[in-house]
Amino acid sequence: MPLAKFDFIPGINKEGTAYTAEGGWYDGNLVRFRQGHPEKIGGWLKDSDNYYQGTGRLLHPWINLAGTKYLGIGTRYKLYIQEGNSFNDITPIRTTTSAGDVTFSATNGSATITATDTAHGAVEGDFVTFSGAVSLGGLITATVLNQEYQIVTVPTANTYTFTATATANSSDTGNGGGSVVGVYQINCGLDTYVGSTGWSADSWGDGTWGSATTLSASNQLRLWSLDNFGEDLIACPRGGGIYYWDNTNGLSTRAVSFSSLTNVNLPPTKALQILVSDVDRHIIVLGADPLNAAGTARTGSSDPLFICWCDQENHLEWEPKNTNTAGSLRVSSGSEIIAAIRTKQETIIWTDVAMYSLQFIGPPYTFGLNLINENNSIMGPNACVNTPKGMFWMDESGFYAYSGSVMPVPCSVHSYVYDDLNHTQSHQIFAFSNKRFDEVGWFYCSQDSTTIDRYVTFNYENNSWAIGQLARTAWVDEGIVDYPRAAALDTYNYIYRQEQGTDADGAAMDNVYIESGDFDIGDGDQLQFINRIIPDLTFTGPAVTQTINMVLKTRNYPSATLTTNSTSAITNSTEKVDIRARARQGVLRVESDSTVGVGWRLGATRLELRPNGRR
Repeated sequence: MPLAKFDFIPGINKEGTAYTAEGGWYDGNLVRFRQGHPEKIGGWLKDSDNYYQGTGRLLHPWINLAGTKYLGIGTRYKLYIQEGNSFNDITPIRTTTSAGDVTFSATNGSATITATDTAHGAVEGDFVTFSGAVSLGGLITATVLNQEYQIVTVPTANTYTFTATATANSSDTGNGGGSVVGVYQINCGLDTYVGSTGWSADSWGDGTWGSATTLSASNQLRLWSLDNFGEDLIACPRGGGIYYWDNTNGLSTRAVSFSSLTNVNLPPTKALQILVSDVDRHIIVLGADPLNAAGTARTGSSDPLFICWCDQENHLEWEPKNTNTAGSLRVSSGSEIIAAIRTKQETIIWTDVAMYSLQFIGPPYTFGLNLINENNSIMGPNACVNTPKGMFWMDESGFYAYSGSVMPVPCSVHSYVYDDLNHTQSHQIFAFSNKRFDEVGWFYCSQDSTTIDRYVTFNYENNSWAIGQLARTAWVDEGIVDYPRAAALDTYNYIYRQEQGTDADGAAMDNVYIESGDFDIGDGDQLQFINRIIPDLTFTGPAVTQTINMVLKTRNYPSATLTTNSTSAITNSTEKVDIRARARQGVLRVESDSTVGVGWRLGATRLELRPNGRR
């Protein structure tokens, strides 16, 4: 009896029906295409058993002059530097009170403590560290009070609550004494994007009833931009201040505001994004607050189209002079700068309506700004990524590439992604590169989710697309780090080493599969009898007994319900599988079972067929 070989076209194609995808793949999860054939993606392992607080939104690796590797991590709540297995909290301080400004009150039988501090400026989720407190008289001792706490509620502009590490008793009637000092870290942000202004978009009590308000860094999705200036770190929460961490002061010190640096001159105090230019080494600030009319101070209000930069190699000098290269310019098209990315010899900038190239041109203007494309924007601040094949990004209308000119990237899963995308959370989209596998991809929120839960990838060597479900909120490719690193949405917040092993942090990777489009069995004009499957499969991973399932589904007409005819366990010793199926159309599915250590690559599967009538 004849053998029919099925070697499917690489990539998932969901732009039509399962039948129009004949000859290709129609669905999948946690599978990539390499050399034209599907394989299970690599696994992941925790980089450290330690974890950080808040959703990780950006990872930035660099190396100091002593050769120590650092990983900057910006989260909803804090700013960290990972060195080895340790997460070092370098979150800047917003304000420190005078002694006695903070007092406490407790309730018998409750661990909730109310702190009173006039015009404290805190929001829910902020962190504050107390010192100088004395016991409230019972179980709420000085040791209990004098530590870092996260603020739970903010009932008024003068009070907030936190949960103590002990439960108060009837003797806790004191107020902590007259020497309490509160050290407040910068306001945290949100985990979801708020796309409007006005009532409910800002903090309670901010402005008058019904009045429009301007979203600030504390009442918006917390996104970070991070870059290193030499061995030091510069950081900016989107819409907030600009901060500097000096490596020479060590990991036990916090980042500080630029304006607090010694001998600094007129630094911007607000920004949407910061980065360091490639060769000429200017710190570029996008959406900065401009100088006042007299040129003597910053206005303190962000101009969302304003760009400024410091003197070359000098992060302390921001005043434009004839004797330096500091300067500024303003983008002419759009209402806000959405994103920027450093590429070879230029910085690409998107507003909400256009795309620009910022290039170093030397004195007297330093930088020049050229319009690349109008009516082309970007989904969010992190929806772009560099690869060895150029830059890729995601727009409201589709996917694009740039390597000197803008090119649309045809996408075989366009409708699947965009029809199921939560567009209100597009600012959460995170683009990533996985150069070992020639991939670029995007993590995004599906339609009914306000947290990232899906991804789409594009292999730029074989032009194939893949889809799947994986919750990663930030990613950095291998290079300075030995494996790609990713921030995960877990019960705890861990950094994972991606593409390591075959499992999900020691557990079996769930729901891994690839499923073909409908294919005609024979010519499709008559029923065929299938009595044998000859698999072409390679297992990867540990040298143990490995098993996957090969599933054959059939139907006689495109609109008919698929019937599962056989589910066959395939091991590395399986030569053939005898089955009994009779149909005109078939679907082939390969899926992993729940066994730890299973990795696989699929080749060309063959089916043994014989005609079985026309009915």
